Amino acid sequence: MKYPRITNKDIYSQKTFYKRTLIFVALLIVGVSFWYSSRLVSQLSREERKKVSLWVEGINRRAELVKTTSILFRELEEEEHKKMELWSKATQSIGSSNSLEPNSNFLILALDIIGSNKTIPIIQTNDQDEIQVWHNIRDLLPINKDSLSKAQISEYQHINDSILSSMLSIMKAKGNRIDVNYYQDKFLYLHYDDSYTLNELRNSFRDIYQNFISEVVSLASSTPVVFTNQSQDSIIAWNQVDTNKLKDPKQLATLLENMRSENPPITVDLGDGSTQFVFYSDSDLLVQLRYYPIVQILAIALFVLIGYWLFSIFKKSEQNKVWVGMSKETAHQLGTPLSSLYGWLQVLETKNVDQDITDEMVKDLNRLKEVTERFSKIGSKPDLKPEILSGRIESFLTYFNTRVPKKVDLQFKDGLNLKEKALINAPLFDWVLENLCKNSIDAMEGRGKLTITTGIDGQRIFIDVSDTGKGISVKDRGKVFQPGYTSKQRGWGLGLSLSRRIVKDYHNGRIFLKSSESGAGSTFRILLNRV
Repeated sequence: MKYPRITNKDIYSQKTFYKRTLIFVALLIVGVSFWYSSRLVSQLSREERKKVSLWVEGINRRAELVKTTSILFRELEEEEHKKMELWSKATQSIGSSNSLEPNSNFLILALDIIGSNKTIPIIQTNDQDEIQVWHNIRDLLPINKDSLSKAQISEYQHINDSILSSMLSIMKAKGNRIDVNYYQDKFLYLHYDDSYTLNELRNSFRDIYQNFISEVVSLASSTPVVFTNQSQDSIIAWNQVDTNKLKDPKQLATLLENMRSENPPITVDLGDGSTQFVFYSDSDLLVQLRYYPIVQILAIALFVLIGYWLFSIFKKSEQNKVWVGMSKETAHQLGTPLSSLYGWLQVLETKNVDQDITDEMVKDLNRLKEVTERFSKIGSKPDLKPEILSGRIESFLTYFNTRVPKKVDLQFKDGLNLKEKALINAPLFDWVLENLCKNSIDAMEGRGKLTITTGIDGQRIFIDVSDTGKGISVKDRGKVFQPGYTSKQRGWGLGLSLSRRIVKDYHNGRIFLKSSESGAGSTFRILLNRV
């Protein structure tokens, strides 16, 4: 039974197919992972935005409540002001009128208004600015002479005098005073302050407003927030923002503009014609979630690239060991029969065999010895020597010419002078030339023109090996140096791969396919450093 022969080209095609399949599967896994993570991130983002939306809605409601409370407190404050103004006018009317009848209605009404005062603090002084009478002054200590000792009474009196003096100073600073002309040029002075009810209203609204600001910041959690005044040049409160940006006006303006571009600011109307603004942007968590899929893909890609790079290094190292082991074992296996053949050659020479026969045998044995040396040098550091390249190529052609088919026209176009040298190892260099020339002859199927051209390319010497064969297809041009690739039915696909290893790794040069045209031939170029 005959089994189908699997060629190296089939193996390479299978390798390419498997590689593409693995890449497709890897991309599919990455795509599914990206889709699933993006889906999770979208859900988390929606939840985060929902929290922000609820926060914005809560702030709007609290702002409306603050506005309503502000209007209510302002109305109460206006009513309290009207009461104070009424009390002040009634007091002034009594102090400035000496002609009122004791039982007149106006006098009775004025006294009723004054007597109804339960919240306006009043301190009465004489011409010498001495405190005589006070009314509605809080924080004064009660003095009960029946239950307190003289020392305690004196101490309490001293404390009360201090409180009265402090209150009088505040009243004078505000300019709240009514002059009462009680007899000719004699005056009494009534000093007064805002009513306690009015102050309590102001303090209550201030507390409500401060609580509102605290809630704006505290309930924002991880959301960056900036609370500004109407002109947006003064910061009232902030959260999750770099304080350095708040100190610099330019950075502050940029920050507010960026926040405005993300979300419209919340307007806080206090009901007095002035407005304030709450700027906010997406939280750090939301920003991180937005970029998480991209970071994930980059991390996976980096991991795959590093893994592929390490795998390639290990694979290349393994291939090198195989190359070296195979080469040295081949050289060892050839060494023993080669020594024996040299012995038999000496025996033949003693038997008076035709000299031409022995001379040809010597050439072939020397050639076999050179091949053995080539294999033995693989894996070890070759001994590079400066050689005149033209002479080296002519020496190679002297040997190779006898093994070229008669229908192949072999030409050497030397563009170098006899002084141009390169660091080479002669056996390995000849091996490269032999591989290229044999491939060219096979491509021409034993008929055509084979040309070796040399010249200078900057600081390098080039050697071109050109043929007039069938050329290399476009899809195969990137594969020609891959191990196992061959266009021959019974080829191993190692010649060009070995040649590249010799030129690149051992001679620090380059070898590549310079040009190829289907049906017109190909040109391979070798670049070596000039000495």
